[in-house]
Amino acid sequence: MTPGPAIATAAVFVWLGMVLAISFLEAPLKFRAPGVTIPIGLGIGRIVFRALNISEVGLALTALVAVIVDPPETSALVAGAVALSTLVVQLAAVRPRLTRRSDRVLAGENAPRSRAHYVYVALEAVKTIALVVTGVLLLAL
Repeated sequence: MTPGPAIATAAVFVWLGMVLAISFLEAPLKFRAPGVTIPIGLGIGRIVFRALNISEVGLALTALVAVIVDPPETSALVAGAVALSTLVVQLAAVRPRLTRRSDRVLAGENAPRSRAHYVYVALEAVKTIALVVTGVLLLAL
């Protein structure tokens, strides 16, 4: 494996691990902890997901630069593009809606449940699958 795909592979698998740990483990479990109210959980979640998203952007850019410098096979590029596109949709379209709702809840308002949360989770699943496929395809080089 040449350096470009090796760096991209590392970035993709670190990214995947972070998404799995935060989105599918930490996020749902924090609300089960004793004493964690919805506002406290939302406050923690906003901080954690902001950090996750910043890390995701950094890892995505690392992988992107690595594959620009030393392009892998087209299938790995397509799978990586799906992961990157999903992240962009989450950050540009879904996260702002979730932030507006959590702002309302944190201000004491009894805001109705948001469908944007379900969209975000579905996109996390798509992104997770795309990252697995990307990583496996990059390893096969």
